[in-house]
Amino acid sequence: MDIMIAVQDVCVSSQWLTAIILSLCCFLPSCLPAGQTVDYSSVENVVSRQGDTALLRCYLLDGISKGAWLNRSSIIFAGNDKWSVDPRVSIVSSVGDKHEYSLQIQKVDVTDDGPYTCSIQSERNPRPKLLNLIVKVPPKIYDISSDITVNEGSNVSLICTASGKPEPTISWRHITPLARKYDSGEYLNITAITRDQAGDYECSALNDIASPDTKTVKVTVNFAPAIHEMKSHGVGLGRTALLRCEAAALPSPTFEWYKGEKRIMKGQGIDIKSLSSRSVLTVTNMTEDRYGNYTCVASNKLGTANASVPLIPPNTAPYGSTGSAHVPLACRYLVLALSSFISMY
Repeated sequence: MDIMIAVQDVCVSSQWLTAIILSLCCFLPSCLPAGQTVDYSSVENVVSRQGDTALLRCYLLDGISKGAWLNRSSIIFAGNDKWSVDPRVSIVSSVGDKHEYSLQIQKVDVTDDGPYTCSIQSERNPRPKLLNLIVKVPPKIYDISSDITVNEGSNVSLICTASGKPEPTISWRHITPLARKYDSGEYLNITAITRDQAGDYECSALNDIASPDTKTVKVTVNFAPAIHEMKSHGVGLGRTALLRCEAAALPSPTFEWYKGEKRIMKGQGIDIKSLSSRSVLTVTNMTEDRYGNYTCVASNKLGTANASVPLIPPNTAPYGSTGSAHVPLACRYLVLALSSFISMY
């Protein structure tokens, strides 16, 4: 009560600057008498996004009233006298409106978040306006797992952490045509990963302030070779034969060719060309001794796979092998079937 009397006395003597400072003290919790509190039920919330300009509006009662701004326990402005050293803050008044006494904060940041008081000092009637500045921050991913390489069947754990206000929600998806989504959370755990689960995984951090922040992790899955195609083109003597072997594997496999138990090397009419997942064996100027069973072996550090195919003259190729020999063979079967049918009648 003594301080209020002092405020009134200095107001009467036109010492408004001192009066404002004293009235500000009245609204600081540390200056209140024991058992008294400030009523914050009428606090006005002002929401701004990080980096924007925040405007805390306040209006004087009349043309002769004086105002001051306080942030927590620090005086920012007393009248038009700036007490803060922060170059981002200023007093704003509308053109032609002498009553507006708003506080502007440029490039607002989370450190500006908190309570503000606009103290309006008129004759024997100090009044505060209480405002609460809420600074919202767009989501930002600040840590994410590095690209990794694992073996098929391994367990994989990825992590993605982000900041923001409100706290962002984190979600994961596998970047494929199906774009499979996973449960939300910082961690993505994959048990016994398969080759089909290799690829890019996108982490997305989202809150209600801005577009989501996204980053990706590349997961490479190594697996043992599997031969999925083996073909031969049977040809006659003196002509060129081709044998093709295709295998899926990661890392890319190395290929070897065998005839029977003997490994085949380049030279003397034989050429081997291997590229990534395919190997082609070329045999020029076919001779009788080069007919037989050929085996392709694909290997990498995780395992080995093999497949065999016969290379035989066209007129003896079994039904279903690559080439044209199956046509006359099928005709012979048809003739035998018709002969048996006729003999029954």
